[in-house]
Amino acid sequence: MPVTTDIVATYRGPGRVIRRLLAMGPREDRALVILMAGCLVVFIAQWPRLAREAHLTGQELNPLLGGTLMAWIFIAPLLFYALAFVSYLILRALGGKLSGFDARMALFWAFLASSPVLLLHGLVAGFVGPGLELNIVGALWLALFVWFWLAAMRAAAWGRETT
Repeated sequence: MPVTTDIVATYRGPGRVIRRLLAMGPREDRALVILMAGCLVVFIAQWPRLAREAHLTGQELNPLLGGTLMAWIFIAPLLFYALAFVSYLILRALGGKLSGFDARMALFWAFLASSPVLLLHGLVAGFVGPGLELNIVGALWLALFVWFWLAAMRAAAWGRETT
């Protein structure tokens, strides 16, 4: 299935989608592409906020974009791998039967699947600015990300139907 179809399907049942992705077999290149796609979407989502910040403060936009690019494309993936490893250790200690790849795929897919809401967050940050609206969209993204991640980890570790 196309990635966009899988993202939409994740909003209806994240456990089914991650089980199907894991059934394709462990391929680290696929996991890395999913993570990098999520990081790229988040980098793009930052553009309106950075443009607003540059305009309001009189800064140059290019250094802001360069720093954000460095953070999301080079540093964030390393942090996601570390977070996936910690979650793997915790679930193994709790009796979950999953591999390191399963833990990575669950985290990376939850991040990519929730990234469309981060695009909305970036638009709100750029056009509306700080305030209640931005906090609501941020909380919505966090709730979706946690829901997708926990459902994916549960499906990967215990193989139960989750929604």
